[in-house]
Amino acid sequence: MLFWLDHRELILFLLDLLFASLLGVLILGRLHDARTLWLLRGYLLLVSLAWFVQRFVPLPLTTKLVDALVLACSLALAILWQGELRRLMELLGTGDLRVLFADRRSDRLVSGSVAVITQAAGLLSQARRGALIVLDLGSDLRPEDFLNPGVPLDARLSVELLLNLFATDTPLHDGAVLVQKNRILSAGVILPLSRQGLNRYGTRHLAAIGLTERHDRCLCVVVSEETGTLSLARLGRLERPITSSRLHDLLTEALAPGPAGRSVVAVQPESRG
Repeated sequence: MLFWLDHRELILFLLDLLFASLLGVLILGRLHDARTLWLLRGYLLLVSLAWFVQRFVPLPLTTKLVDALVLACSLALAILWQGELRRLMELLGTGDLRVLFADRRSDRLVSGSVAVITQAAGLLSQARRGALIVLDLGSDLRPEDFLNPGVPLDARLSVELLLNLFATDTPLHDGAVLVQKNRILSAGVILPLSRQGLNRYGTRHLAAIGLTERHDRCLCVVVSEETGTLSLARLGRLERPITSSRLHDLLTEALAPGPAGRSVVAVQPESRG
């Protein structure tokens, strides 16, 4: 097919392929969740097929059908990824594009932070103190993602501080604590609720499910105030009840490098969070 093109058209064709490939590598390189990678790969393959048919194959009906399919998939992905697309438009509007090229490994919790969260959750569970800890692993959560962004802290992550924040006689204990880049960013955060299992779960569990439904690079550790049960929410699903050692294993597995990662599953509902 390339011999049909003259010199100028060949150069433009190769530049087009180069820039499109670089953009695809950039986008795919920012993704870590296996399901999101599969969706985006399928979409990019469909767009490539539409471009190939439109440019090289004189089949008007097939071209129309493929274009309609690409449009339908684009609308579906826009609905699924509305939060991420909003952030991208904000970055483009402000000109702060460094986030697109930044190394997100610095957003990961270190092993010491995993131990702190596990120990604090275990102590809160033993005392039957309700708690909700949000772990931002690269979703770049912003105040507008919450119903109430809470009180800014930007404090060092520690067991003692977590226990104090969830003490029943403190004004912030009913909200969530946001942990980002190994620091407690804010407390008293009010999360959007999920509509899943309205009759099975309490407010904390619905909030954890609701946030992880919207942000795939986010985990929520929940401690039930009624029973002290530990839970972990990820990708809109809840694993419970779990022990402190199981929580440590799940956090360590979720933080392991690589796109693969086992999704937690919902088990054993609870009446109240």
